[in-house]
Amino acid sequence: MGWPLRMFHEEGYYFVTSRCFQGRLLLRPSQEVNEVVGGVLARAVAQSAGTVRLHAFTFASNHFHLLVWAQGAALAGFMQYLRANLSRKVGRLVDWSGGFWERRYSAEPVLDDAALVGRLRYVLAHGVKEGLVEKCSEWPGLTCLPQLLGPARRQFRWFNWTKRWSRRRSEELAAGGGRFGEECAEPVELEVAPLPCWRGLGEEERQRAVRALLHEVEAEFRERGKPALGARAVQAQHPHTRPERLERSPRPLGHASRREALWELREQYRAFVAAFREAAARWLQGDFSARFPLFSFPPRVVPERVARTL
Repeated sequence: MGWPLRMFHEEGYYFVTSRCFQGRLLLRPSQEVNEVVGGVLARAVAQSAGTVRLHAFTFASNHFHLLVWAQGAALAGFMQYLRANLSRKVGRLVDWSGGFWERRYSAEPVLDDAALVGRLRYVLAHGVKEGLVEKCSEWPGLTCLPQLLGPARRQFRWFNWTKRWSRRRSEELAAGGGRFGEECAEPVELEVAPLPCWRGLGEEERQRAVRALLHEVEAEFRERGKPALGARAVQAQHPHTRPERLERSPRPLGHASRREALWELREQYRAFVAAFREAAARWLQGDFSARFPLFSFPPRVVPERVARTL
């Protein structure tokens, strides 16, 4: 069975999720992993040249979530760059050479302000809702929380491996610090933009709103009356560990505070799929004048001369 078609809008907000291969703890938090992940994320945002804006993020041990605004299909290139560089660089850190990601990332439209705040709450709850730490601030992985409660800009290091391999003399390579040496490091800034519904608020008001969300999340954990695993235990786990059981749930088509908005989104998606399939049928028959829906990707076509040799 093929993957569901991905529908992008001219511009919009998306809740993005990507899970590691077999749910392994390949993103297990450590100082080195956090620095590399932060640098890759900052570089990916910079490479998007303003077509992707970051509003929230959290990196758990075996998956990550992003809350972003994106223009058209820019999110596709952004995620390709982000996941490819994470797999190479974090894979090197944790000594993992196989496939890094389990499947395609999911990108679910977030349709209104209330749903945006709900997705932010979900991002901040990670670590606490799973019973790993008691407080959101105790999560040892990379998260947007420090930037929501402090300066919106944070500096990381991007390890430019192209710079390393461009060196001519092998003795210079041997004298350096390797792939993660200072001679390869470039400073990059990662900025977290406020939610659109909070732009009219002052900095202190936004921080109070974030703290209110944290209070709700942590109060729910205390009501369960179960001890947390603790940050040290989380960091002591081996990154190759495969969980015995993974919780899976169907991916929603989108997020909204009103059912009517989700129904409308579903009708838009059905129309998009019908238009794409009609254009794809003509395209595969050689009619390259077929018009596909905006921000979609036509299927690949093998030239006839090549097809005869396959």
